[in-house]
Amino acid sequence: MKNLYINTRFFFSLIGVGIVYVLAFFFPVLMWVAHILLLLCFLAVMVDYLLLFNQKNALLAQRILPEKLSNGDENFVKIDIKNNYSFKISTKIIDEIPFQFQKRDFLITKTIDPDKNTYFQYSLVPKERGEYSFGNLNVYASSPLGFVARRFSFQKDAMLPAYPSFVHLRKYELMALQSEFMLGGIKKIRKLGHTMEFEQIKEYVPGDDIRTINWKATSKTNRLMVNQFQDEKSQRIFILIDKGRTMKMPFNGLSLLDYSINAAMALSHIILKKGDRAGMMTFSKKTENKVAAENKSGQLKKISEALYNIKTDFFESDFNRLYQDVKYSLNQRSLILLFTNFETLDGLNRQLKYLRGIAKNHMLVVIFFKNSELQTLIHKNPESMQEIYDEVIAEKFEFEKKLIIQELRKYGIYTVYTLPENLNIDVINKYLEIKARGIL
Repeated sequence: MKNLYINTRFFFSLIGVGIVYVLAFFFPVLMWVAHILLLLCFLAVMVDYLLLFNQKNALLAQRILPEKLSNGDENFVKIDIKNNYSFKISTKIIDEIPFQFQKRDFLITKTIDPDKNTYFQYSLVPKERGEYSFGNLNVYASSPLGFVARRFSFQKDAMLPAYPSFVHLRKYELMALQSEFMLGGIKKIRKLGHTMEFEQIKEYVPGDDIRTINWKATSKTNRLMVNQFQDEKSQRIFILIDKGRTMKMPFNGLSLLDYSINAAMALSHIILKKGDRAGMMTFSKKTENKVAAENKSGQLKKISEALYNIKTDFFESDFNRLYQDVKYSLNQRSLILLFTNFETLDGLNRQLKYLRGIAKNHMLVVIFFKNSELQTLIHKNPESMQEIYDEVIAEKFEFEKKLIIQELRKYGIYTVYTLPENLNIDVINKYLEIKARGIL
């Protein structure tokens, strides 16, 4: 009986019978009508019960989950339900989705014809990495009478891991590998000079750069010959992710740490496709989750596993320890992309000597974030004294960020200052720009 549930139609029927009994006090002839209606009501419940419970595998349902969830992206869960009853049923589907989504009103209703299937899907957008546990897939089936419902439960305790965003990796790859990086925000980069690796000597064709003419080969063959170059490959690109307390700040449900991790995944994918070596580490009080810079086939999976369950530890990040570890573990010149966040110039000045130390031996790019809430205040037309005050304070903070950029540039440190939602595109752009200019 634990799978038996009374529908609202039964209670409405009892209310109707009760009204007839009340009227029977004033019109005694209705008393027999009330008795008959009450009897019919309970007979209908018994018939409904027999229709629903006389068959063992009357309804089959399956929840089809992806292999893993992509953090911050739309992930689809598919449901397949088969009606083995000989009559049409009305169903209410309640899937016990993981508690992290805090969705307490999940309900989908479907009507299924006899011996037919219904197939549908719903989407989930995880906002944190880690493990997500699903409970029961509950299906409540009602016959055309609709007085009672039978509950069917399937697939209890399914667990899915949520990894850093991987859904759009293919999109970024297609954009980055095109000859002109105009699609989707990735800009076209003009190549400067010839800091490429020599590939071969070929015959000149209209459009080739005349500065690449090989006059020695031209004199030997009596035809114009030019040197052909290819992009320099196997360069070491290292990603550093700050997981201190400043990276806990949330925007649109995701923390700055999550945005950084998603960007690190997208960037690592492009780095490997370009033939360079991708490596990474995280840091706060100490450096952790180290992945050596390689370009082997399983490198992206290694990086994904290292980033899978990283969380902020709410400590003040130790840049001195970071400098020491980078100095002794990275003994070849590398491009280092540092994901962190500086809110004030004083905060930068406390760490600047360590950043300058890293920049002496490597090309350092510091990536930090615009506060999207401040951007809203700056571009808002103030209508009251309070709004004017808020705008002035927001502009002060924005000006301090510009001073941070100038201070870093003074010491040859490159920067990416961007909104969290634009991070992936802007970081890939910076990497492609450095590659195109050949300054590594």
